[in-house]
Amino acid sequence: MIQLHHYPSTAAMVPHILLEELGVPFERVHVDRAVNAHKEPGYLRLNPNGLIPVLVDGDLVLYETAAIVLHLCDRHPEAGLAPAFGTDARSRFYKWLMWLTNTLQATLIVYFYPERWVDEGNAAGVSQVREHARRKVVGLLAQLDAELASAGGPWFLGQAYSALDAYVFTLCRWTRNFSQDRARELPQLGPYLQRMLARPAVQRVLANEGLQPPYV
Repeated sequence: MIQLHHYPSTAAMVPHILLEELGVPFERVHVDRAVNAHKEPGYLRLNPNGLIPVLVDGDLVLYETAAIVLHLCDRHPEAGLAPAFGTDARSRFYKWLMWLTNTLQATLIVYFYPERWVDEGNAAGVSQVREHARRKVVGLLAQLDAELASAGGPWFLGQAYSALDAYVFTLCRWTRNFSQDRARELPQLGPYLQRMLARPAVQRVLANEGLQPPYV
């Protein structure tokens, strides 16, 4: 059986949503980040980077959220969570998947953990790094909003729901407690996030992870 090593409200929500959408049997393995369980030797044997999530599928151990997404899409092509191979739509899917993980997610990590980029005790540096990251996130959310406006359908790629929707939803909800410029306040992203919340798979994930409002 597939195992998803996860912690609530992290990037692990992306494969968590996809597994619920697929309806395949899987086991959730709680990795208590609050007590640094992701830095313990047992977990580091799965992911030497000490990051969440990890997916174990038989003898295969995968980390990096985008890699897990592609694995699930490829193992279950009948679900249509990614466009067909060799099409322009598939190439756009790749582009946005990499953008989500390498650009938006990476910038959000800088926002939430600015102390990682300055010397210890540099409070002014922490504040400056966070503010620069926040400004960049605002621009990236505007880019997402514009892409949705041009998609021509209810989902990120248009009429067809895809794995990108799970990723966009997860990252957008990370802005839910911003004091301003939250994803839900943008004209396209706001209704889109509500459509995502209405999906039964997303509702099950929120319940499984024990999350409370605001969800986005």
